[in-house]
Amino acid sequence: MMKLSIVICSYNRAQYIGDALDSLYKQTTSLSDFEVMLVDNNSTDGTAEVYESWRELHPEGNFQYLTEHQQGASFARNTGAAHAQSDWLCFMDDDAVAFPDFVANIIKHTHEKPTIVGFGGKIIPKYIPEKPVWMSYYVSSLVGNFDYSPVPCAFKKGKYPLESNMVIKKSVFDQVGGFNTTLPGVLGTLRIGGEGKELFYKVIGLGEEIYYDPNIIVYHVVETSKLTKEYLYRVASGIGRGERIRTLSISSFSYTMKLIEYCFKLGAAVVLGIKYVIMGKAAQSWKVIQFRIDAMLGLLNR
Repeated sequence: MMKLSIVICSYNRAQYIGDALDSLYKQTTSLSDFEVMLVDNNSTDGTAEVYESWRELHPEGNFQYLTEHQQGASFARNTGAAHAQSDWLCFMDDDAVAFPDFVANIIKHTHEKPTIVGFGGKIIPKYIPEKPVWMSYYVSSLVGNFDYSPVPCAFKKGKYPLESNMVIKKSVFDQVGGFNTTLPGVLGTLRIGGEGKELFYKVIGLGEEIYYDPNIIVYHVVETSKLTKEYLYRVASGIGRGERIRTLSISSFSYTMKLIEYCFKLGAAVVLGIKYVIMGKAAQSWKVIQFRIDAMLGLLNR
C-alpha cells in the first residue's frame, strides 16, 4: 500500500519544477512507497510542457499532473489532497528540493509516532546567486528559512510547520476541512497568507499535538526576484492580511488583541534594529523593522 501522497502546488515555476520532481524521483525509498501530484494553478510559463518532457524521461513511479483553475495555493493543495490515495499528505513547494532521505524520514516518523497526526521539518534557503548582506535570521523566515529545533519535539503553543514542508494525516485534514480558501496564499500580485497556520490551529483545536522533525529536510530556492523590496512587502503584508481575516472570523476582540501583539512586535523590531546598528550590522537593521511595518500594513488592510 502507498505510504505517502506528496502534493506540489505550482504557479509559474517552470524553471524550478524539474529540480523539485528530480529530488523526489531520486529518493532513497522505493518509488512504490509514495505518489506525487503536481497541481498546476493557472501557470502561463510552460509548466505543463516542462512536466510532460520530464515525465517522458522519468516513466517510473506514481507521478500525476493535475490542474486547478481557482487561483490560490489553498485551492490547489485541496485539489491535490482530494486525489490522494494514501493515509498521509505531504505538502511541498514547487521551488523546493527534497533531501534524498526526505520520504524515508517522513515514513519513519509516521511509524515511530503513530499517534501524531501532523508534523513538519527543516527548510534551508538556497540563495541564488548568494545570501545578501542585509539578510538576518528574523527576515529569512520571509523566504522560507525554518529550523525550529535540533532534535525532534512537539511544537510549543503558537508554533507550527511551514507550508513548503508539512505533513498531516489525510483523515484529519478532511476532518478540519482542508486549507481555508479565504486564505488562498498567492492570488495574482496579492498575497493572503497564513493558510498553513490556520490549518494546524484547527488540528490543535481537536486536542492534537503537532511535531517537528529536523531530519525531514528540503532546500527552498531563493532567487533574486525573492529578494526585492516588492516581494518582501508582498509576503510580509500577506502574513498580516491573513491574520486579519483569521482573527476577524473569530471576533473583533481577537483582531484587537492581534493588533496589540503586532504593535509590540514592531516595537521589538525597532529595538532589534538599533542593536544591529550597535553591532556594526547596519545593513540588517532596517529590513527587520520594515518586515514588521509591512506586516502591520497588511493587518490594517493597507
